Amino acid sequence: MKWTIYQLHQMAKKSFEFDETVELNELTKLNSDIRRISPVRVKGRAEIESKQVSFDFTISGEMVLPCSRTLVDVPYPFTIATKELFRFHKTDDIEDEDVHIAEDDTVDLTPIVKEEILLEIPMQIFCETEQKKGAAPQVGKDWQVISEEDKKNQIDPRLADLKKLLTQDDES
Repeated sequence: MKWTIYQLHQMAKKSFEFDETVELNELTKLNSDIRRISPVRVKGRAEIESKQVSFDFTISGEMVLPCSRTLVDVPYPFTIATKELFRFHKTDDIEDEDVHIAEDDTVDLTPIVKEEILLEIPMQIFCETEQKKGAAPQVGKDWQVISEEDKKNQIDPRLADLKKLLTQDDES
């Protein structure tokens, strides 16, 4: 996903489509939450003008993230649609941070794809099944995991006698 400015100007049409699959295993080193990532498909269209090129593309793939509750591997499919603008040469009138400048006369989409995937990682993700093999235990000696609903219906044992006292007052 790398083109030189010369290659872009030599295109017969002023637009082209691309569909590439990229291995981005280095993302597992950039973010420890990503345990694995499948090959990422980048598909889109580029519109070439005299001083710039604009890309409209989608990024799709699947990464494996840890469950926020049990740390079990959870597959997380993603599809990201984005638009990016590259200027061929730096000019003083560019103050928009969404405009990229071609470095070394080369337009490279790979860093943008990496950034978009890293931004797509959710703050929390949960596995669909309550208990999976290898998950954290739900019960132990003198403790157990309870749901919010169970917690609402549960009475603190220290206040159980108080409840009895209140029900006796209501009856009289």
